Amino acid sequence: MPPLVRRYLKTAIGFLIFGVGFGLYMLVRRELAGVWPTPWWVSAHTHAILVGFVMMMILGVALWMVPRPAKDDTQFDPALAEVAYWCLTLGTAARVLAELFRPESVAPLLRWTVVVGGAGQVAGLALFFWTMWTRIRGRPEVESGSGRGA
Repeated sequence: MPPLVRRYLKTAIGFLIFGVGFGLYMLVRRELAGVWPTPWWVSAHTHAILVGFVMMMILGVALWMVPRPAKDDTQFDPALAEVAYWCLTLGTAARVLAELFRPESVAPLLRWTVVVGGAGQVAGLALFFWTMWTRIRGRPEVESGSGRGA
């Protein structure tokens, strides 16, 4: 398994551990102390699980399992998959951390961190799928024989 694929998968597991742990913390506070989570905490939990875990796991497995680039493929670039990883990881981490502190602060820097983190998530996902697009294809005999390719 290539190092970048391992990094995607291990980062996904890290976000899962955080997301599940934080979800348990919010559950205990709600059920035992009567304190409902703030919308920012719900958003942080959701992004840790859905983007940090689910999307990172999907992207890592896709990078590993989707067919290798065709010999004439000029769009796929492993360096772009690496940049996508960093955009998605740093964007998700920044957003989650900033949203955890949002109930205590209305500081513009914290609010901009949430927005920039979200933009990093979008950029990372867009870049990943752009660079992987040409690798999503059928077998050559299916594409040329049945007309069901692309």
